[in-house]
Amino acid sequence: MDVAFLVAREGIEQAELTEPWKAVEHAGHMPRLISPEPGRVQAYHHLNPADRFEVDVVAADARAADYAALVLPGGVANGDLLRWQAPAVEFVRQFAATGRPIAVICHGGWILIETGTVSGKRITSWPSLQTDYRNAGATWVDAEVVVDGNLISSRKPDDLQAFCKELVAALSG
Repeated sequence: MDVAFLVAREGIEQAELTEPWKAVEHAGHMPRLISPEPGRVQAYHHLNPADRFEVDVVAADARAADYAALVLPGGVANGDLLRWQAPAVEFVRQFAATGRPIAVICHGGWILIETGTVSGKRITSWPSLQTDYRNAGATWVDAEVVVDGNLISSRKPDDLQAFCKELVAALSG
């Protein structure tokens, strides 16, 4: 099963991309990197440039039906850039309609707010997003990982072990 990892062109928190990616591969699934633009994306270790990663599929060409789950890595710039790019927003909107698992960490959830996907959901994130989530109709909590139906959320890189465990469990079941 393919798993979509949706990111912007830059600003991705590297660990929040690579750790879930490895967990998905280890569980026998195929991660696929989706971005609004073709080419390579730039990851960061907080504010310091890290590795670059090749995009597999451009968001405008991605079909929600082709993926078993959607992962939204964090990074402040990543989350902010992604939420105003129409092909990315439309892909998330279509994916949310499938009811399949969506796993989001840190600032990755800004695009969920943009799509109206979090209303009525219980969710966590980096604390600075709590007002945004509440304004979007979600119940924000400060927890390592929160699972609400098909939505899996975590706050930060320190939560990756619990986040990856829940992601793999959702793919298994």
